[in-house]
Amino acid sequence: MKIFITILLLAAVFVVPVFAADSAAQGKYKLQPTDILQITVHGQPDLTTKTRIAADGYISFPLIGQVMARGLTVQDLEEKIKELLEKDYLVKAEVLVFIDEYHPRQVSVMGEVNKPGKFDMPDERDMTVLEAVAMAEGFTKDADVNRTRVMRIEDGKRKTLIVKVKDITERGEKEKDVVVQPDDVVFVPESFF
Repeated sequence: MKIFITILLLAAVFVVPVFAADSAAQGKYKLQPTDILQITVHGQPDLTTKTRIAADGYISFPLIGQVMARGLTVQDLEEKIKELLEKDYLVKAEVLVFIDEYHPRQVSVMGEVNKPGKFDMPDERDMTVLEAVAMAEGFTKDADVNRTRVMRIEDGKRKTLIVKVKDITERGEKEKDVVVQPDDVVFVPESFF
């Protein structure tokens, strides 16, 4: 009996923190296109839905149709669906959203870095340009670090941000270390001198 209780306590010590960490990560995570969601409404099995967020950021949900999900947290989406259901269909809706599969959050780092490539971003926190370059094993000796660029597509338009790395590393201006977004390309050009 003592062995059983010990095993049970050990399981609680290891399983509960993992569950709590996953819940915390989902709480801060902003939903992205291609995430797959499992949505349930308590007492309404016909409304149970497994859906992928479309490229335009919307999901389709029974009774209420298209719902914008991109950029929302799980809790935000739960509240939004609850409000829409209670507006016309249900008296009290208890909505639960679970992320079944995350969008592959990756950033590409190219140019004058030691190991160019595509790198996974952490789900639970933001990542900056310098962290992305560190994943690419740093700048080469030929890098023009003050002309580092972040290229992204935002609202269907190409956008380029210049990052002056020396302002961050030599002057301590951490606020200039741009937060990268999934699918960004960090490009480090070659120095001409």
